[in-house]
Amino acid sequence: MALGKALSISLTGLNGTLVEVECDVSSNLPSFILVGLPDASLNEAISRVRSACSNAGVPLPARRITVNLSPAAVPKFGSGFDLAIALSVLTAANEVSATGVGSWIHLGELGLDSSLRPIRGILPAVIAGRKLGFRKFVVPNANLAEANLVAGIEVFGANSLAEVLVHHGRPEQKLKKPTVLADVAKGGTSSKPSVQLDIGEVFGQELAVVALTVAAAGNHHLLMLGPPGAGKTMLAERFPSILPNLSLEEALETTAIHSISGQALGQDSLIVRPPFVAPHHSASTTALVGGGQGTPKPGAISLAHNGVLFLDEATEFHASTLDSLRQPLESGTISIARSKGATEFPARFQLLLAANPCPCGKLGSTSCVCSPQQLIRYRNKLTGPLLDRVDIQLRVQPATSTLRTSNSQVTANSAELRAKVETARIAAAERLRGTDWETNARVSGSWLRSNLGLPTKLTASLEKALERQTISMRGYDRCLKLSWTLADLGGRTSPNAEDVALAMHLRGVDSLA
Repeated sequence: MALGKALSISLTGLNGTLVEVECDVSSNLPSFILVGLPDASLNEAISRVRSACSNAGVPLPARRITVNLSPAAVPKFGSGFDLAIALSVLTAANEVSATGVGSWIHLGELGLDSSLRPIRGILPAVIAGRKLGFRKFVVPNANLAEANLVAGIEVFGANSLAEVLVHHGRPEQKLKKPTVLADVAKGGTSSKPSVQLDIGEVFGQELAVVALTVAAAGNHHLLMLGPPGAGKTMLAERFPSILPNLSLEEALETTAIHSISGQALGQDSLIVRPPFVAPHHSASTTALVGGGQGTPKPGAISLAHNGVLFLDEATEFHASTLDSLRQPLESGTISIARSKGATEFPARFQLLLAANPCPCGKLGSTSCVCSPQQLIRYRNKLTGPLLDRVDIQLRVQPATSTLRTSNSQVTANSAELRAKVETARIAAAERLRGTDWETNARVSGSWLRSNLGLPTKLTASLEKALERQTISMRGYDRCLKLSWTLADLGGRTSPNAEDVALAMHLRGVDSLA
């Protein structure tokens, strides 16, 4: 009886578990058994490993081979264990040194020709391995750049099983490399440079640009309500250009999520700019929050983590799909429960909504054909609990011939506004030092009222609106948060009357209906 062992990583969301791939080769009838809660694609590793080893010049022994993925109680998914399985078997068969194999974590899928193919989730797997105390990793060469984003580790990139065996001290004479390596999947990221959109291209929407700047500075959620052609989508697409760059921790976490979704294969740099995700209004709840059969995958809200989720034509989304945003808007995470366990993905995003004012989009003009009942049903698709979490509810004015022909261009460009936003965020972070918050939108209303209370003469208009029930208590707190953000943008140590008045205007009323 011979034993062998190799190490790999099993991912559940962004959390990784060390998996010991144990192999026992015994003198019984030839067979290959894989145990330890593998899924269907992992069970198929038996055929891939057998063919890959044979085509690499190190065929598996004609004996009973039992491979255990330990801990057996943790579900394992995907083809990323292929390389570790092959090495554990070859170690048990004395084809490669156990000393060399045992100190490295191995990740990668094997092709039948023994080529080593890229897999999803390399970055979070390497990060998890480093947290567990490991510093040496073997990955497919196509994933090498992604793995090297993690500092303080040693990574070996290989194109084939033969190269891995040579790396672990196996003599090269009898090994075979694939004659033609399989084409590497490129993943979901585009190699074309993205078009740089600038908010300075906006004409005639000064208040809308102010609202976007306030939203960026305080991390406030925003709804834009206006007729077709008013520029809502144009404004939303330029919103990320005024957001600050991600911190190193945020960049690693964001890139890790995109790696799990398969959108970072071969990526050679961190995602340092806030991501912008804009799903179509026909997207299902699963597409938005994540899930799917087998291994739960991150949805649009997790792909927008540390960035912007833009829902254009928001009233066309299913009501249940929109309401699924309420919990992650509060908690910043989404938990996907399945029979085999729960997977948690981060989902701290900034929500942008855009919608027409009525079904025909011509509300306020003589050509509008919508009845009051239709208008109420239409606007009630954005439910009160969801709107209550949206700090800014902006009415975007329609474009007119005067706006199109005038030179009323917004004077500030994206770079200038981004500098103002960064300065405002620094001021807010300094004021909130010692708390769990860094931006105004995330501050608790009770803490804000008790620790940063404003004079009664400034909040009198807010008190009247609360008495008239045009805003709720949560809406009252949202106005206070907007006031502090406006003060930060203006370089003031506390809000003034103009800040409170503009905050109330940007907030609007709690019920669009």
